Amino acid sequence: MNIQDSIVVVTGGASGLGEACVRNLLSGGAKIAIFDFAADRGEKLAAELGKDVLFAKTDVTDDATVQEAINKTMESFGAINITINCAGGGVPMKVLSKKGPMPLASFSQVIQLNLIGTFNVVRLVVEQMVKNSSDADGEKGVIINTSSVAAYDGQIGQAAYSAAKGGIVSMTLPIARECADYGIRVMTIAPGLFDTPLLRGLPDAVREALGKTVPFPQRLGKPDEFAFLVRHIIENRMLNGEVIRLDGAIRMAAR
Repeated sequence: MNIQDSIVVVTGGASGLGEACVRNLLSGGAKIAIFDFAADRGEKLAAELGKDVLFAKTDVTDDATVQEAINKTMESFGAINITINCAGGGVPMKVLSKKGPMPLASFSQVIQLNLIGTFNVVRLVVEQMVKNSSDADGEKGVIINTSSVAAYDGQIGQAAYSAAKGGIVSMTLPIARECADYGIRVMTIAPGLFDTPLLRGLPDAVREALGKTVPFPQRLGKPDEFAFLVRHIIENRMLNGEVIRLDGAIRMAAR
């Protein structure tokens, strides 16, 4: 799909990997709708980037706010061609700690944000994408979801996060197979250790040590590198129904 003049939704687009995608695709001539819960940061970023970027405060787990954000995008830009799901997160929590068993609500919250939130956005943007005109190959849209290497190499304390990200991996192919009938491609990226705001809060020595666990290059991934892959997926029409690890060959240890 051509990025020029495409309308792109980026969830979690106010910071980190999502923000890198916003900036990259905007430079390619796209119009961007940032869906994020962080209103202050999202509004500031949209104001900085100009008229081709809008912000909609969005809780991806909530039907109503996602639909409102989609409606705002349609009213402003008239279509949705591309969606990049970067919203997500979670804190480590063991199945059994000194405080007792993991609260079931904590497990559910991580699943709700990462897995159900991703699916919620997918189902609602597909409803809009099917209305798009087809290009010469019959393509109407592209969806890119974000998983994690934790889906494959989950560490102790990542049961909930790994389950959620593993769910994103597992639903990639069945959704891609269904959406093929609509002319919509569906892909997933599973990033490794990236220099996002979450890791930037750690001491420099800790961040450097984490980077050295990556076989090559021995550093944390840069959000721009995630955005480069997103851009390639959008432009390469044979990429469909697959999960790409973007991790410098890291395989996470148990701890």
